Amino acid sequence: MINNLNVTIKIPNHHTSTLSDLDMLIVNSVPPGGNWKNIPLDVPSRRIQQIRDSFSKGEGSRSTYYGRLLPNKPSYTINTYFNRPGNGCHIHYKQDRVLSQREAARLQSFPDKFLFLGSQGSINNQIGNAVPPLLAFQIALQINEAIGQCGVFIDLFSGAGGMGLGFKWAGWQPILANDIDAKFLETYSQNVHENTLVGSITDPNIFSELVDRTLEAKRKYHNRPFWVLGGPPCQGFSTAGNKRTMDDERNSLFLNYTEFLKIVKPDGFVFENVAGLLSMEKGSIFNQVKVGFEGIMPHVKGFVFSSEKYAIPQRRKRVFLIGQRKTQSNILPPPILTSLGESKDLFNNYFECVSVEDALSDLPELNAGQNGSILNYQHSPITIYQKLMRGVISPFEYLDNFKFKLSV
Repeated sequence: MINNLNVTIKIPNHHTSTLSDLDMLIVNSVPPGGNWKNIPLDVPSRRIQQIRDSFSKGEGSRSTYYGRLLPNKPSYTINTYFNRPGNGCHIHYKQDRVLSQREAARLQSFPDKFLFLGSQGSINNQIGNAVPPLLAFQIALQINEAIGQCGVFIDLFSGAGGMGLGFKWAGWQPILANDIDAKFLETYSQNVHENTLVGSITDPNIFSELVDRTLEAKRKYHNRPFWVLGGPPCQGFSTAGNKRTMDDERNSLFLNYTEFLKIVKPDGFVFENVAGLLSMEKGSIFNQVKVGFEGIMPHVKGFVFSSEKYAIPQRRKRVFLIGQRKTQSNILPPPILTSLGESKDLFNNYFECVSVEDALSDLPELNAGQNGSILNYQHSPITIYQKLMRGVISPFEYLDNFKFKLSV
């Protein structure tokens, strides 16, 4: 890959943020698996003191704040602030810096050839907000098995394309993607497909154009299952937010989603959101969402998936609602592949979860603030996951090989 300065890009987006002297002092004091509790009391940080005061009042442990990853475990949830040491567990397991964008993307299961476009802040948001493609892939395979074939899909609230890429891997054909952020759709167009529409679904003109283009595509592909994918922006539902109420306008976007489904009448839909949706206003909001979808589709199933159970090197819990117009096909959750802690239950043996080191150890080392996109890999891929990330094997081969062993 050549950029406009005639510099060969070898590992796209392998760029890590610059840290202040105070940040570096903090980072150097946290061991693998450690967090803010390991930072010496004489480190002059007002924010860390606030965390200590909050903890002493019993207001929560903040256990991942200023956390450093463990090499032999999956990461914690990759959020949009992985470029900051104090907003989660984002310190590299071995190097004194935060995760690079490529490392965060790998922990989300985006392959290395997936090029994120836009400003550094936009790219961080694209990565942190995404559905892990490998999880979407396994869900799509279950839908394939239930309905007997691959379909075509419209991707609403598409972001950079995590859900869309996973369904594409599973043999589905993308038709149209929509998002309010033009930079997100530039990334989507680069990596998934080029037919996109920028704008908010709340805009009547955008909504009308989405409906028209969807109905046209539905007629064109009348002999194939036609589905709609999409989860509205999840910040308002997230337990990490300070305001989790229907007063947040982002939480009413599902009404636009359901109205769209009423008009275009797809064969099915997939809705994704954060696990915080389940507890919001003591479960009443989730019930509203569920009832809204059940009024459109006769058969709706709900699942909570933890990505570390599906051979993804990240602890990330998400809610999925999957609805179908025809109820004779029973969609089952993907089979669990990996286990965090216990490797077996009463009936099954599981592999250990894919670890941070399994995912990242072949990437070149960086200093804080360094752009390593022009650097070479440290060595050939030494795990099955690294082979997947570097395009040596396909997602299908990854799942097949995983049944036998993780390392090669």
